[in-house]
Amino acid sequence: MTALDAHVVVRRAGGGKGTGGGPGGQGGGEDTAFTLDVALQAAPGEVLAVLGPNGAGKSTLLGVLAGLLRPDAGHVRLGETTVAAPGVHVPPHRRGVGLLAQQALLFPHLTALGNVAFGPRAHGVPRREAEERARALLAAVDAGELADRRPARMSGGQQQRVALARALAPEPDLLLLDEPLAALDVDATPAMRSLLRRVVRAAGQTAVLVTHSALDALVLSDRVVVLTDGRVVEQGPTREVLARPRSAFTARIAGLDLVPGTARADGLRTADGIVVTGRDGGAADGEPAVAVFPPSAVAVFAERPHGSPRNVLPVLLAAIEPHGDVVRLRAAPVPDGPAWVDGLAADVTPAAVADLGAEPGARLWFAVKATEVAIHPVGDQTGRG
Repeated sequence: MTALDAHVVVRRAGGGKGTGGGPGGQGGGEDTAFTLDVALQAAPGEVLAVLGPNGAGKSTLLGVLAGLLRPDAGHVRLGETTVAAPGVHVPPHRRGVGLLAQQALLFPHLTALGNVAFGPRAHGVPRREAEERARALLAAVDAGELADRRPARMSGGQQQRVALARALAPEPDLLLLDEPLAALDVDATPAMRSLLRRVVRAAGQTAVLVTHSALDALVLSDRVVVLTDGRVVEQGPTREVLARPRSAFTARIAGLDLVPGTARADGLRTADGIVVTGRDGGAADGEPAVAVFPPSAVAVFAERPHGSPRNVLPVLLAAIEPHGDVVRLRAAPVPDGPAWVDGLAADVTPAAVADLGAEPGARLWFAVKATEVAIHPVGDQTGRG
């Protein structure tokens, strides 16, 4: 098992190709100046999740770790070996990094056995030994019966299982998981998620997982870092970060509402002077903080409720979204109202939606139950100390 230690700095001037260039071929990004400056570590056998909105720098980071991009500054170390630094660039095929991307990208002319044995054979492993290793890995990913089948005769889920075996076959020091479940259908995803957890844990594999899914991060990773605009804005144990988010992106993927502001004795005071009352989570007076609450803590009214002076917010109804057994109402700001209500959610019953009779664009009132609002300090989440 191998530890990862990296500090990656990549600068892109405006007029280039944005923040794309990830190993999975899914890069994109806007045509603007961008700087990625991220420090991260993973202990031997640890799975580190990287979350962030589009354009945050996730694909660029993975491209540097894989060796497809050269950083402008910083370093990448796998165990005692430096694979990227000023004057050092170990090419992808020599740095001991495996990749499982959104698409399986199997060699179409090879069988599953041939695909999985390819990596070891390329590293000089004798054919018989490489094929024995390949058969063992195919069995480990529940794809033993696919050994003699070519990709064209496999489903998407089957191809992805074979691709996982192929990524592990060269026994990499680091495994990169680039949205590995994103291209699977809803029926295949749960089984593949469970398989990934079992196989990666059994191998004791150090891994970096890029995902937009809170569920994938919770099931597969030990720790998480959250990127925004090329910087780490949150990091820590996965369950802790998703339960106590400090950024709007993390709150949204965790299914929570978040309001930024400053901690005061009477609650959280927003930039426009509105006070959100809630439970004290250890923020000192005057310290940057966030108020976090579940959408189920929000009651919705067509008119301002009487007798509820605290945490009552005017909003415009932006969207009505089915969400399991409830309906999620998304807010937008009213003219001259607080801008930070944009994106806040309330979960109500279908009957409540019918009673409101509201359509997108209607003016409503969100009343947030103070006992379910937690006020946390933002703190220093950069991890660069």
